[in-house]
Amino acid sequence: MKPIWIVDDDQSIRWVLEKALARESLLSRSFTNVRDVLAALEDDEPQVLISDIRMPGGSGLDLLQALKARHPGLPVIVMTAYSDLDSAVAAFQGGAFEYLAKPFDVDKAVELIRRALQESLREEELEDRLVDAPEILGQAPAMQDVFRAIGRLSQSNVTVLITGESGTGKELVAQALHKHSPRANGPFIALNTAAIPKDLLESELFGHERGAFTGAQTMRRGRFEQAEGGTLFLDEIGDMPFDLQTRLLRVLSDGNFYRVGGHNPLRANVRVIAATHQNLETRVKEGLFREDLFHRLNVIRLRLPPLRERPEDITLLARHFLQKSAKELGVEPKRMSDEALAYVSTLPFPGNVRQLENLCNWLTVMAPAQTIEVKDMPREMIGTGAPQGSHAGVQRMAEPRAEGRADDAEGHDVVDYGAAPAGMGAEADSAQAYANRTAAASAIAGWEHLLAGEARAMLESGQPEVMDALTRRFEKAVLEAALGVTRGRRVEAATRLGIGRNTITRKLQELGFD
Repeated sequence: MKPIWIVDDDQSIRWVLEKALARESLLSRSFTNVRDVLAALEDDEPQVLISDIRMPGGSGLDLLQALKARHPGLPVIVMTAYSDLDSAVAAFQGGAFEYLAKPFDVDKAVELIRRALQESLREEELEDRLVDAPEILGQAPAMQDVFRAIGRLSQSNVTVLITGESGTGKELVAQALHKHSPRANGPFIALNTAAIPKDLLESELFGHERGAFTGAQTMRRGRFEQAEGGTLFLDEIGDMPFDLQTRLLRVLSDGNFYRVGGHNPLRANVRVIAATHQNLETRVKEGLFREDLFHRLNVIRLRLPPLRERPEDITLLARHFLQKSAKELGVEPKRMSDEALAYVSTLPFPGNVRQLENLCNWLTVMAPAQTIEVKDMPREMIGTGAPQGSHAGVQRMAEPRAEGRADDAEGHDVVDYGAAPAGMGAEADSAQAYANRTAAASAIAGWEHLLAGEARAMLESGQPEVMDALTRRFEKAVLEAALGVTRGRRVEAATRLGIGRNTITRKLQELGFD
C-alpha cells in the first residue's frame, strides 16, 4: 500500500497526523507546499492525500484540481478552518472525498483517513476488475447457471433460443456464445426483426438480385451471406411476419436459401441464435408463430433472469456502469454511498440491466457531488424501493432449476438450461407480480410506512434493541436536516426543533456528530 501524503504549512498539524498514522501502522509523507507535491507526483503517487486549503505558494483547491486531472480516483481530504467552510463545501462538490474542519479530533481524523483508504483500495480493485471485465457481469446463482450453459455450448454449433425480459442482455449472451464457439473467427451479425419493416425484412435477411423490385439497382447480400462462417443473431424473433417464418424454417432445415428475385440456391454456413421477450408457446397457440419453426429454434433454450431475481448483482453492475459512463464522457467516476447502493438494490427495475445502465448514465451527468446519495436519484425513483435493510417488494431469486432433457416434436434432443417449467409462463407471472408490487409501492411511499417496514424487517431478523436503534437513526436524520438548514448553527437548529441548547449539544455528542 502506498503512503498517505499530508500537505500543510503548519508544522504542528503535520506532526500530529504523522504520529497518529504511525500508531496505526500507516505510512505517511509530509509536504509544506503545493509545489513540492506536484513535483513528487512525477515519480510517486499517494494512496490518500490530506491537504490544507490556505498555504503559501499555492491553494489546496488548486492542488485538488490538479490531482483530479492526473489521478481522478485518488481520495483527497481537505482540511479547513471554520472561516473557510464555504470553500470546503465547494471543494467537496468539486471532487474532494471529505473535508475536515480545524481544530479536529485526532481519532476522528484517523477514522476518516481509514475510510478514504478503504475507498481507494476498493476503487483500485474495481479498476483491476474492469480491465479484464468479462462481457457479462453476474455473481447471482441464476447467472452462474447461464455462464455454465455458455461454457457447455462453447464447442457446439447448435441453434440456441434465448428468452428473457427486455433489457436483460440477450444480445450480450449471443455475443458470448459466438466468442467462445468454433466460429469465433467468423462474423457476428445481429438483426432485430421487430425494427425492420415487413416489406424490407425479407431482403435484409436473404438479400436481393438487381432489378428484383423497384429501387433494386444492384445486387445486395443479405444477413445470411454476411454471417457466412459465423453467427447470425435474430433478436425479437417472436415478431417475425408469419410468411417469412416459412423461409427461415427452410434455411434451418436444409441450409439453402434464395435471394429475393434469385433463381440459384445459396448454401448457408451460419449458426443461428434467436432471442425473444415473448411467450412463443402462447404465440404458437394463437397461430402467430409456426410450431415447426419454434421446435427448430428451441433446440437449446437459455432463460435470462430479470434483474429483480438477481439483486445481489446490482451493486457490481452499478459500479461498472458508473466507471464506464465516466470513461465515455471523459469525467471523474462517481461513486454511490452505501445507503444509495442499498436503496438501488431494492428497486424493481422493470427495464432490467438496460434501465440500471441508463440510471448510472443519468447520475454521472446530473448528480451534484462525487458521492451519490439516495436524494440524488431521479424523482420518479424516490419512494419506489423497498425499505432499506429489508427486501420487501423485491421478488426473491428463483431457485435454480435442474437441467431437463426431452424430445421435441421432431425427435430432437432438447436441453433446457434454466428455463421456466412451463416455457415462458413464469415470465408472464413475474411481470404480473411486478405490476402488483409497483402498485403497492406507489400506495405506501410515505416515510412512516418505510419506517414500519424497516422495523418489521429488524424484528423478524431478531436484531436486539430495535427501538433504540431506530430512535437513534431518526434523531440523527432530523438533526442532520436541521443543521443543514441552519448551516451548522446549533442554537438556531435547537430553536427550530423546539429543544434546548443543552439538549442538542448532548444529542450531537451521543450520535457522534463532529
